Amino acid sequence: MAEAAHGETYPLEVSIVMPCLNEADTLAICIEKAQRSLRENKIVGEIIVADNGSTDDSQIIAASMGTRIVKVETKGYGNALRGGIEAAAGKFIIMGDADDSYDFLDIPRFVAKLREGFDLVQGCRLSSGGGKIVSGAMPFLHQWIGNPLFSFMAKRMFRSPVNDIYCGMRGFTKKIYNTLDLRCTGMEYATEMIIKASLYDKKVCEIPITLYPDGRKSHPPHLKTFNDGWRTLRFFLMYSPRWLFLIPGMLFILLGIIGYGVAMPGVTVMSVTFDAHTLMFASLFILLGYQSILFAIFTMTFAINEGLMPWNKYINRFFELINLEKGLLAGSGSMFIGVVLLFIAVNKWRLINFGDMDYPQTMRLVIPGVLLTALGIQTIFSSFFVSILGMHRK
Repeated sequence: MAEAAHGETYPLEVSIVMPCLNEADTLAICIEKAQRSLRENKIVGEIIVADNGSTDDSQIIAASMGTRIVKVETKGYGNALRGGIEAAAGKFIIMGDADDSYDFLDIPRFVAKLREGFDLVQGCRLSSGGGKIVSGAMPFLHQWIGNPLFSFMAKRMFRSPVNDIYCGMRGFTKKIYNTLDLRCTGMEYATEMIIKASLYDKKVCEIPITLYPDGRKSHPPHLKTFNDGWRTLRFFLMYSPRWLFLIPGMLFILLGIIGYGVAMPGVTVMSVTFDAHTLMFASLFILLGYQSILFAIFTMTFAINEGLMPWNKYINRFFELINLEKGLLAGSGSMFIGVVLLFIAVNKWRLINFGDMDYPQTMRLVIPGVLLTALGIQTIFSSFFVSILGMHRK
């Protein structure tokens, strides 16, 4: 029995999980290396082949070599991994693809780091983290553009401490897996694990490994460069309301404020006069920016309540400063000022018997009036919505 923190015990120390979909060409090699690692290093463990519907001899090979076969009917790389990991009995989980691109003789290095107390140990194939890619093992776009770019984005957006976020060989504790509540079912599953571990401040480290050419001959790799790249970018944005909504919203509002700054007094720059039409564009920017910031608040509140991301001091501070009542007061105040401006404009029109008015001067009342009224109504409704989303925020 392997003992974990807080008195938890597991039947085995290590479970090696290999997702499998028609890997008959290379599965036996991977299993043999994994068995050798356990045997030569006296590691008490098991090997699990998470089969995702293979139609070749993969299951026969796995059974003949004494591994556990977990059949996962629902398609998807993430589903296969989830099925194998949830069936694992080990304190530590080592996952790696069954295409012989990863060397399962490296397993003891991952186990050593996990024994030191790390929650997640990520392999790194890229030179930036000391890894090595054998010639022909990774497509050019993946090696020099895709992987480095997305790994850099993960560092900037999620404070990820790894240089190779895509690496499919890693080790982690069963405990951290149970706490992260991973949701993805496809290739984003492994990326989600790194991002959530980073957001929740888990102990993560990286060790350099070597990536070898895919040993399969009967079919091409399962990866799809542009489709998988888009799915990763989409996932990054969905998991980062700050970059998807908040920062663009702030930029829009800044542009709107600049527009108002030059249009209200009718500034002329190099024979270009900023007038009422500029006010309309500036108001559009402010409305778009404000709506984007509201989306950021909505998304963060929902994500925290759903356990998709941890509670943070900024959201906590926001709810301390802004509550339903303050939002209603602010919204009502904005709407009141907007209605007053509109009333003044209509009254001026009435005073000239609803005839022709000075267009630029009138628009300097009407456009801000419409903007402030719209912002006020948005604020009132949004205050109620955020309060509803935050009802479980305790």
